[in-house]
Amino acid sequence: MKRRMETRLSDVGNYIHLSAGRSLGKRVGVMDLSFEAESPLVPPAELLERLPSCDWLLQGDRCQIFFPPSEAPGRPQEQRCWSSFLEHRVPVVTEEVAREALLSFVDSKCCYGSAAAGDLVILELKQQALRRYRLETFSESRISEWTFQPFTNHSVDGPQRGTSPRLWDIKVQVPPMFQEDTRKFQVPHSSLVKECHKCHGHGRYKCSSCHGAGTVRCPSCSGAKRKARPARRCQMCSGSGRQRCSTCSGRGNKTCATCKGEKKLLHFLQLVIVWKNSLFEFVSEHQLDCPGELLAKARGETLFKDENTMVYPIVDFPLREICLASQRGIAEHSATLASRARVLQQRQTIELIPLTEVRYWYRGKTYVYYIYGTDRRVYVVDDPERCCCGCAIL
Repeated sequence: MKRRMETRLSDVGNYIHLSAGRSLGKRVGVMDLSFEAESPLVPPAELLERLPSCDWLLQGDRCQIFFPPSEAPGRPQEQRCWSSFLEHRVPVVTEEVAREALLSFVDSKCCYGSAAAGDLVILELKQQALRRYRLETFSESRISEWTFQPFTNHSVDGPQRGTSPRLWDIKVQVPPMFQEDTRKFQVPHSSLVKECHKCHGHGRYKCSSCHGAGTVRCPSCSGAKRKARPARRCQMCSGSGRQRCSTCSGRGNKTCATCKGEKKLLHFLQLVIVWKNSLFEFVSEHQLDCPGELLAKARGETLFKDENTMVYPIVDFPLREICLASQRGIAEHSATLASRARVLQQRQTIELIPLTEVRYWYRGKTYVYYIYGTDRRVYVVDDPERCCCGCAIL
């Protein structure tokens, strides 16, 4: 087991996408990191032996995942009254409104003519009100990884200064709810200075291009010192057959890129905190032909909003498909996040999305377009005056 623990953990960056975070104030008590370093071959074994035990799990000999503490159950479910929802009416889309929406659309597209929008004859308006259920779960996950930076003779916060806290005991400032972020911190009392594993403590290493000679064979004469055609001394190497190595500038060695010439490295445990907003969406079924991806992004009118540390499935909504979506979304988020993150806040909403199908006649043919969302966006199936330079509709 000890041998497995000594396997390097820093490839956790492949497990989850990490982005640079904002620094915190001094009151947080941990150092915000921005240094990105090459991984050591193994973490310091002597430091591993001196670190306190934590709640962790090895995955494939690489990644340490720290599980969150259990949270108290949320509030009991409340009875909801949907009378206001049942009384809600969708604003009627008239022919004038439909024509104005299309004119606004063609004005924003270089490949669509406005003649059809002005001269079309509207044959039929089919209006439908859709309901979109959306669940957002804002969670926090913490993982640790070994990393290092060049040691510049500064003070070392190692085990001799105290016991490292468990990762979930480290206090940090949480970003605003439902705003994703990633931050990195050095775990207190986890540092140790070791000789650089890349240059073995020399600060420099032999140049791989010239193998320490400082010169390389002349690429023009291939080291022959003279050129066959015409027969004369090689001008590029002045007849020496060698040229100064451009990789090391003729020194024969290079400054170690790992320790930056400092000869030693400061190894430490790095805490990576990821705040993520998981999203589940469902749009009620409809009989019209408007693409679902547009309706998922459409702007709607909020009919219901429930936000708390934990939300309960909606069970008494008049549309059963919304109730089933709520139950499915909450179950999926619970199953996905239960073993790897702590839920900080949940928010579920029900929105009304108006959708209108407009059938119109123009120059002997029938065409269709859709008006969707509270901001009356337009999706044109086939514009009679569209050019062919390839503007995207969606």
